[in-house]
Amino acid sequence: MQLHYQAPSNLAMIAPRSASPVAAVALLLARGAGAINNGLALTPPMGWNNWNAFGCDVSEDLLLSTAAKIVNLGLRDLGYNYVVLDDCWQDPKGRDEDGKLQPEPTKFPRGLKAISDDLHAMGLKYGMYSSAGEMTCARFEGSLDHEKEDAQSFADWGVDMLKYDSCYHMGRIGTPQISFNRFKAMSDALAATGRNILLNLCNWGEDLVHTWGMSIANSWRVTGDIYDSFTRPDDLCGCDKNQLSDPACIAPGTHCSVLFILNKIAAFADRSIPGGWSDLDMLEVGQGGMTDDEYKAHFALWAALKSPLFLGNDVRDMSAQALSIVNNPAVIALSQDPHGRSLTRVSRVTDGVARDVYGVGETHVWSGYLANGDQAVIMLNAGAEDLDSMSVPLSEIFTSFGPGGSAPHVAFDWAVHDLWAHR
Repeated sequence: MQLHYQAPSNLAMIAPRSASPVAAVALLLARGAGAINNGLALTPPMGWNNWNAFGCDVSEDLLLSTAAKIVNLGLRDLGYNYVVLDDCWQDPKGRDEDGKLQPEPTKFPRGLKAISDDLHAMGLKYGMYSSAGEMTCARFEGSLDHEKEDAQSFADWGVDMLKYDSCYHMGRIGTPQISFNRFKAMSDALAATGRNILLNLCNWGEDLVHTWGMSIANSWRVTGDIYDSFTRPDDLCGCDKNQLSDPACIAPGTHCSVLFILNKIAAFADRSIPGGWSDLDMLEVGQGGMTDDEYKAHFALWAALKSPLFLGNDVRDMSAQALSIVNNPAVIALSQDPHGRSLTRVSRVTDGVARDVYGVGETHVWSGYLANGDQAVIMLNAGAEDLDSMSVPLSEIFTSFGPGGSAPHVAFDWAVHDLWAHR
């Protein structure tokens, strides 16, 4: 039996017509532990971050007007509850006379605690940014060797999440232990404040962060910064283009396409667990650089791979089509499934297609099971042309339950539900 689709790229959920397979339940219970034990991010966090759309053009008005729109569009009630202020919020004069970080007064005339209070009154959470370096990426004051005082400032301001970058790290990089120690200093400092603050590491996948990030943080970036393109080959995205699947490959940089990130994460997609998630970077939906079908695939894959889902567009000026993608309740439910298991790639076809080293031209099948025993399947066509159809045998979909068609699930009668067509 095969799962067959006419569309060039699609996301489906298949559920057994009979009782849920016992094997799925057994594997569900076999998930390992090891995430940071702070009770946060038991499902992938969701929200909005200003960086992709606005960069350094930040202000109190931007945050609060965006927050109001998030509420009015119903996005908060769907789970998008973190509003994150990224880089460039600081006073360019640097720290005050007591050595504390301070906001730029014309951009944030009421201070940061007032913004936090307003966001909390809206039922939202407040996120901020710093770097585990001498400076932030935009060359403002960094938190390296200032972790305790800066963590206390974040707590005093009512911060609920910290995005912690890796710019200007002063050479404290090169081995997993060195990077671990540098980021652990902030993790410990946040914990010591007594305020429970979600920590997101933004070290671009360096020093095998996927092997240690979950012990000190709730999420960790795995590649360089995303770019608003599904397949664009770009050497500005770090990591040698012939080593895309090598988890040891250092990958800072920018202009990482969706497909580049997919091929990077495929080698360790299963590292995420409740409380700790591999971060594929912010969403580009609504930015204008991809087609609607590409944005659908981008959003579905980020949800299925359990990446944090942070909108990166101007939600105050979001098209109806973009909104219909990011507010799809079935895809969001896939992201927030309590099992917390990422889909993994079970097939990557590269033969007989016009493919370059970045993966453009190949096809993928991703598959994984949910807490209720359903199986989620994504069939992706990354080629330049639409395919008339795509199909995948059940033996391939359920290969994690038994190789070569030996999984008992292959003999079941499955119902198929398309999460985009809602049928």
